[in-house]
Amino acid sequence: MFDQKIEEMIEQVQKPARYTGGEMNTAIKSWPEAEVHFAFCFPDTYEIGMSNIGMRILYGVMNEMPGVWCERVFAPWGDMEDEMRAHGIPLWTLESHDAVSDFDMIAFTLGYEMCYSNVLNMLELAQIPLLSKDRDGLENIVFAGGVCAVNPEPLADFIDFFSVGEGEDSTTEIIECYRSAKKQGLTKQEFLHKVAKIEGIYVPSFYTHTYHADGTIAAIAPEPGVPERVKKRIVQDMNTAYFPTKTIVPSTQIVHDRSNLEIFRGCIRGCRFCQAGFCYRPIRAKSADVLCKQAIESLEDSGNSEITLASLSTSDYRELETLADGLLDYCEPRKINLSLPSLRADNFSRELMMRIQKVRKSGLTFAPEAGTQRLRDAINKNVTEEEILSTCATAFSGGWNSVKLYFMLGLPTETDEDVVGIAELVYKILQVWRENGSGKKRGLSINLATAYFVPKPFTPFQWAAQITPEEYLRRVHLLQANLHAKCVDYRYHESDLSRLVAVMARGDRRVGQRRPGSGADSTAGMSILTTRSGWKPSGVLGLTPIFIRRAALAQMNFCRGRPSTLALRQSFFCMNVKKHCARKQRRTAVRTATVVAHGC
Repeated sequence: MFDQKIEEMIEQVQKPARYTGGEMNTAIKSWPEAEVHFAFCFPDTYEIGMSNIGMRILYGVMNEMPGVWCERVFAPWGDMEDEMRAHGIPLWTLESHDAVSDFDMIAFTLGYEMCYSNVLNMLELAQIPLLSKDRDGLENIVFAGGVCAVNPEPLADFIDFFSVGEGEDSTTEIIECYRSAKKQGLTKQEFLHKVAKIEGIYVPSFYTHTYHADGTIAAIAPEPGVPERVKKRIVQDMNTAYFPTKTIVPSTQIVHDRSNLEIFRGCIRGCRFCQAGFCYRPIRAKSADVLCKQAIESLEDSGNSEITLASLSTSDYRELETLADGLLDYCEPRKINLSLPSLRADNFSRELMMRIQKVRKSGLTFAPEAGTQRLRDAINKNVTEEEILSTCATAFSGGWNSVKLYFMLGLPTETDEDVVGIAELVYKILQVWRENGSGKKRGLSINLATAYFVPKPFTPFQWAAQITPEEYLRRVHLLQANLHAKCVDYRYHESDLSRLVAVMARGDRRVGQRRPGSGADSTAGMSILTTRSGWKPSGVLGLTPIFIRRAALAQMNFCRGRPSTLALRQSFFCMNVKKHCARKQRRTAVRTATVVAHGC
């Protein structure tokens, strides 16, 4: 499909390498010989999608399957989208440059809630019917997975089925089920009934939701023959799990332009606001020997000058020092930087960091999340002010002069005292640098960021209310008024964006339904999701008036607090998070006590 018209379009847009493909290690196969053509879509730009380690893993898994050709698709930037619409050019894949509408299966990975509208935008650009009921036959089967699949309901009318949990095993089972259905000439409904029997698969059209008069969930009733509860999939043995050491090398700069090494999944901490910490349980780690082998092979193949050890809490990896020693023996002579994100203030090792930073000394990043010890205990952060200050003193005496600090505003039980406590903690860190810093001529840089708390499914705070945007901004301004040091650069999340995230995180299928009486082709009839409500080139969310108006109505329901006895729309998912444990954690939060995460 890569004709002269597309080549002319590419010459008119920024970063044309986003759309051409042809990178090293790209999977190229024969179209006629492939039995299943799979379009793997990331609902954001190339630079973000190619930085996603999960997409790289599943791309490799599928292309190692005989008779399967998986190709990549990314959301175009605004300038390219305008060109495509102006010339009537449908969305295409990077490998074969064929139209997405020519593919058997179209899969989306959902990494964050605000990509939902981009999913619809990409389907529209591909000239594929948006609603599942309007797509007949086995062509263009659309499914989705990723961490946000734990609340799939806003997309229930658009997606044929969802894959819940980790996808290395379930994706191959889905494709084999589809290949069999295609050979047998099954109908779409017959295929969906078969795929629904695979563990971790949720077919929304097979479940009927009923509601109370106040809009809360009354019951979720499955059709006969489909599971009453959907159990998430997990990879049991990380040492033998597929990992792509020979992966695509982008031909343009991406957000994380380095090798990424996943060292373990899960988290031992149990922070009560953290969805990933609960949904990726149980903890499963790779051995240091396996990781060293994978890292060296990846670096040798890609030629990258940096490698990152990726996890939810890297410093909690038990074999970290052994792994670091093995990697540094390879990296130091070759001037390859080893990066350790997700460090904890309570187990920071100066000796380890001094070794790691020999190639390039980067800044420190910590996430205390709350300004006072009372609130840190309430959210089960399990880190004390003494540990934070002691860690900073150790780092400053070792030559560090830059620190990033992440907090949240609007956490359950938060008071003005907790907000002011953030400024007080920042000032104490500045004082620690004045007393312990070894490079005072360069000065200290403190980058402070606050997020707007969003209650997420499958966390102890899933029943909590989200404070209003007006109250959030009041707390932002209160914090600003108490920050006086010139070395502090303070930034905060947009209130409107985080409010919409809460709607998507806790919304039900009514979020995506059309208003009664709207035309079949009326985008304005969408309740919350619209095809062009995604990210714009300016980096600001471009929302249609109808989107804003309907979102305001949804906030009154989906952002409010609810009793822990209330049935939630996600309750039929089995995520290895016991409901009684989550309720107990919520009660404990009010008492501001900390607990160990194991056993939940």
